[in-house]
Amino acid sequence: MENKNNWKAWLYLAPIIILMAVFTFYPIVNTFFVSFLKDYNYTNGTYSGFTFDNYIEVLTPLYNTNGNTGTMFENVMLIALPNTLLLTIITVPASIALALLIAICLNSIKWLKSIFQTIFFMPYVTNAIAIGMVFSVIFDTQYGIFNSLFNIQGFPWIYPNPQTGQMVNYWSGVFAICVYIVWHSLPYKILIFLGGLQNIDKQYYEAAQIDGASKFKTALKVTIPLLSPQILYVMITSFIGAFKEYNSVVGLFGTDGGSFDASTGPRNMSTMVYFIYDQIAKNKVQYASAAAVFLFIIIMIFTGIQFKVSKKRVHY
Repeated sequence: MENKNNWKAWLYLAPIIILMAVFTFYPIVNTFFVSFLKDYNYTNGTYSGFTFDNYIEVLTPLYNTNGNTGTMFENVMLIALPNTLLLTIITVPASIALALLIAICLNSIKWLKSIFQTIFFMPYVTNAIAIGMVFSVIFDTQYGIFNSLFNIQGFPWIYPNPQTGQMVNYWSGVFAICVYIVWHSLPYKILIFLGGLQNIDKQYYEAAQIDGASKFKTALKVTIPLLSPQILYVMITSFIGAFKEYNSVVGLFGTDGGSFDASTGPRNMSTMVYFIYDQIAKNKVQYASAAAVFLFIIIMIFTGIQFKVSKKRVHY
């Protein structure tokens, strides 16, 4: 009887399977394929053969299509990848810790809890580019709110000072974009943590209270261990999202990735995904595909490490 009904299950699943095959699996396979094509022309789909040169040009300083030694390598390995890793290392732990703290505070509020939840969730449904433009005004050199609050008018956070010509310090730009990323990523994490907190049995807290545990110790020994599945999920999705960071760069620094003082760090704030889109815009899809495959491998490695570590630390 069960075998006879299998076709019904496949029939119900067919629409989503077809959509995933067309919009998820095929693009992934096609990206791998294009990354090995030589002289690929995206417009008419022609190529002159298969090669590893696309990966060599993106990942090594040997040569590149522009004839300038190391240009492609510098854009990926010396600018885009370090920027991506730095933003990931800073924003993921900071956003998770802050979201967990806010979720615990919201969960303990009796009055106006739903209103506060709505307020904290609003950035998630707001256009990322629009938010980036708002933050670019907040960190504006001459009229920015941030400079006004700390009485440092004229300090260039994301754009050079037009009056003095002072260039943007790389670490100032990192601070501005990290503030934006953390703020924009909080709502989703808070929502997940709130759902987990509301499912924790109250008897654990009652037992901790009877034992005389403080609120801090209760949060450390009870709340966080019981939230470990949600923390793992948020951590994995946060790492993936941070590695794919693009909108924040365009929203804050524009389509050129900004212009920084080269002596303080990389020349701009371009990320791996920014580099991929930039190569597509230049009709160099084979290099974009090679960089995308490289980024995919990095994400898989980080995800695998997190799953490996979580086996001993996640309590289901």
